[in-house]
Amino acid sequence: MSEEEAQRYGGGTGGGGVGALSVDLLGQVLDRVLERRDRKACRLVSRAFARAEAAHRRVLRVLRREPLPRLLRAFPALERLDLSACASLDDASLAAALAGADLGTVRQVCLARASGVGWRGLEALVAACPRLEAVDLSHCVGAGDREAAALATASGLRELNLEKCLGVTDMGLAKVAVGCPRLENLSFKWCREISDIGVDLLVKKCRELRSLNISYLKVSNESLRSISTLEKLEELAMVACSCIDDEGLELLSRGSNSLQSVDVSRCDHVTSQGLASLIDGHSFLQKLYAADSLHEIGQHFLSKLVTLKATLTVLRLDGFEVSCSLLSAIGEGCTNLVEIGLSKCNGVTDEGISSLVACCSYLRTIDLTCCNLVTNNSLDSIADNCKLLECLRLESCSSINEKGLERIASCCPNLKEIDLTDCGVNDEALHHLAKCSELLILKLGLSSSISDKGLGFISSKCGKLIELDLYRSITDDGLAALANGCKKIKLLNLCYCNKITDSGLSHLGALEELTNLELRCLVRITGIGISSVVIGCKSLVELDLKRCYSVDDSGLWALARYALNLRQLPYHTAKLLA
Repeated sequence: MSEEEAQRYGGGTGGGGVGALSVDLLGQVLDRVLERRDRKACRLVSRAFARAEAAHRRVLRVLRREPLPRLLRAFPALERLDLSACASLDDASLAAALAGADLGTVRQVCLARASGVGWRGLEALVAACPRLEAVDLSHCVGAGDREAAALATASGLRELNLEKCLGVTDMGLAKVAVGCPRLENLSFKWCREISDIGVDLLVKKCRELRSLNISYLKVSNESLRSISTLEKLEELAMVACSCIDDEGLELLSRGSNSLQSVDVSRCDHVTSQGLASLIDGHSFLQKLYAADSLHEIGQHFLSKLVTLKATLTVLRLDGFEVSCSLLSAIGEGCTNLVEIGLSKCNGVTDEGISSLVACCSYLRTIDLTCCNLVTNNSLDSIADNCKLLECLRLESCSSINEKGLERIASCCPNLKEIDLTDCGVNDEALHHLAKCSELLILKLGLSSSISDKGLGFISSKCGKLIELDLYRSITDDGLAALANGCKKIKLLNLCYCNKITDSGLSHLGALEELTNLELRCLVRITGIGISSVVIGCKSLVELDLKRCYSVDDSGLWALARYALNLRQLPYHTAKLLA
């Protein structure tokens, strides 16, 4: 860029162009630039924009620990800090990065899967962020009571995620309860060392709780007795709590809380009678998740369900035994539904779906996974009645075809996600789906009848796609079309597409935002193809190379040199020496 051009775009020190605008005004401009690459272009073309972003940036996601100290000092107005993808982050590097940084504005920190960070690093974090309100420590499987105690010193904490922190016990939970009395959202899902004692103390100390997740714990009905006294509780998840039964739900229903969302999925000892009593005590329930917990729906439960007509918006009944009359009753009684889950339900037919959607015109998400009696007639009914549809899951619905999908594509312009795995769809179906320009997620696994031509239709019209599943479905030419038209893809599944070669992989380097790539059993690709991918895809976090028998040392050398953000690499070792 010439000096004259730099002055015009605010790159120089003169008063013309962008440089004449205030930092505050430029910050407001950047707030309206949504695409990451566009924001980067603004920074590169203008020092004024770079200064404005430094002063106004609120969110930072760091991928490597080396630049962390510099970045924390460069952005003094940060409110949210995401270190979940920061490879090799440990106590020492985190403490060093925090030392001297002004983080008085930081309110939320994500350390999900940052397994190298322990209690020392967390103590440094709490000390450096005096206004800390939310911490995500989920899937840090080594975290235990000492880490919980370190977080407990953040007295202003309102949100805490300890999901799968396997070392946390009642003692650690007690520390959190005493130290953080203003907690509103708390999840300790999979923390199986926590018992009724810990839950009872938590309830006594944290009276502001609004959302609580105790899924996969060995707690009993006594925990529900305690939880029932939380007056402000709105959301409760207790997935797969095998010691909870109808008696516990009865205790919950007699409580003083204002529950709006309850998840009892996979609770083996809960029956429709228990759910009926739960509904009876919570007349403003908005979301009910009961997947894989009941085999059939009792009439008493159904009669209570229809009392939620004015409020119920989400209903998940996956794995139930249903009938046409039941679906009709749900449709007539729950007219405000925006999401219905019928995955793996026996007895779902075209007649039942037609009766359901005729009364539920607000539906945005419909899950019919493995409902193999569903045909194009169901899709016609959905298209006619559910104009606001955004998500449609049809995996293994083998009786649908391009005619039904044409109706969906024509009548549901807001469609953002569709799952057609193992549906036997063809290129004509993809031609119709290409009309859905808002599509973000498309799953086409096990679709042997589609070809590169069909993928070309999608690539030319669906430029907003961020997730694409092509399991066993395409070749090199399809990848070329994909890379040209779908630049925003982040997750791509090419497993068992065994006609793909290094030539096809060379096109993927154009997908700069790609983070997850599955290449399992691509027997024709070599280290050359892997090199072309990682050189272009700088954001790659997960790469699956299982059973890629022709990938040799050269591929791993390329990964070591270019894939600096890679965190997960399943691969086959037959030809690897390095």
